[in-house]
Amino acid sequence: MHISPPTAQILAALHAAGHQAYLVGGCVRDMLLARQPKDWDIATDAQPDALTKLFPGAELIGAHFGVILWHGVEIATFRSDGPYPDGRHPETVQFETDPAKDAARRDFTINGLFYNTQTQTVIDHVNGQADLNNKLIRAIGDPAKRFAEDHLRMLRAVRFAARFQFEIDADTRQAIRNQSRQITKVSPERTRDELTKILTEPHPRRGFELLDELNLLEHILPEIKAMQGVQQPLEYHPEGDVWTHTLIMLEGLNQPTETLAWGVLLHDVAKPPTFEKTDRIRFNGHAELGAKMATQILGRLRYPTHTIETVRDLVAQHMKFMEVRRMKESTKKRFLRQPIFPELLELHRHDSQSSHGKMEAHDFCKAELERLPPEALRPIRLLTGSDLIEMGIHEGPKIGQILRQIEDAQLEGTITSEAEARALITTD
Repeated sequence: MHISPPTAQILAALHAAGHQAYLVGGCVRDMLLARQPKDWDIATDAQPDALTKLFPGAELIGAHFGVILWHGVEIATFRSDGPYPDGRHPETVQFETDPAKDAARRDFTINGLFYNTQTQTVIDHVNGQADLNNKLIRAIGDPAKRFAEDHLRMLRAVRFAARFQFEIDADTRQAIRNQSRQITKVSPERTRDELTKILTEPHPRRGFELLDELNLLEHILPEIKAMQGVQQPLEYHPEGDVWTHTLIMLEGLNQPTETLAWGVLLHDVAKPPTFEKTDRIRFNGHAELGAKMATQILGRLRYPTHTIETVRDLVAQHMKFMEVRRMKESTKKRFLRQPIFPELLELHRHDSQSSHGKMEAHDFCKAELERLPPEALRPIRLLTGSDLIEMGIHEGPKIGQILRQIEDAQLEGTITSEAEARALITTD
């Protein structure tokens, strides 16, 4: 397995200075799973002051905890932790020389392994190798204590189980269920980041099934929990209720962008509150209400504005494909040329394939995009606002309306020249 050059340099420098130094955590886990690690972490008996001397200019990302960052590699002094009064940070830390004590304070056995690059051997104080072989996520030590220390570990257990297609150990599962309500004490930003990873890494369906099984879903995304048992018209949704439909869509994702993933998760979020059953099942206005709910949910999770707006628009427009073949030419072209349209079309593909299976609207849009040259979707402007002012039109809103009228005519193919645009205004 290839070890990054900075990582090799750090290990060599620590060994030359007489220190213990090992690869640790996720990178060791990934190496043993024959996966190329994305990040490299090193644990050492070198104290923080020795680390800053050996690696001048390193970023002090957790000085209190003996953690520095040098050329993208995290280097941490062996430590044991005191109590975690806030459910996130230890009140005190004790620097150690024994890696076994450092392993004991980590979250899961598969993340508590060390690797000695000098002897090319794994150092395993927590039976992590056995759990890797048995495809098991198990908390180190007392699972109730591990999750009380840092409540976010409950979401991390779900993420690792989904990513690797592992099971969660029975005692670890029960501890999560018992403490599931505590997940609401985790900061929105940390919850957001874990949820996004669950959605965009492999096997998001399994991730959300586990969130539900472990009673976490109802606390962090009650709007998604509400989808369960909400019936849908069988002629359009033979697959089942809104929850089942959403899970099937998640299963079809292949490491999507975060906006597409959230669009898939939230596209039908307003079906529960809009459910009506009279002559047939209806969800009147669910796309419009869903856009508002998506905005509220992602705002609650402290997503940046641009992400919220993209997901909002995906949810708001996901039903427009029903009418795309009946749209006016100008309306259709504006629909197709949106910056979000590639994700909107992908959302529609998943939506259709996960329900009725009818792909006519999807195929029509793809064919139109292939048929229409860029200038047909975004024609060169024939007149500008300055041109209109020179023609004696001074009212602000009126100028915008006229410019849109001209572009509509261009998109419809009824005018192609400046003279025709001027004539259109004159005759209006």
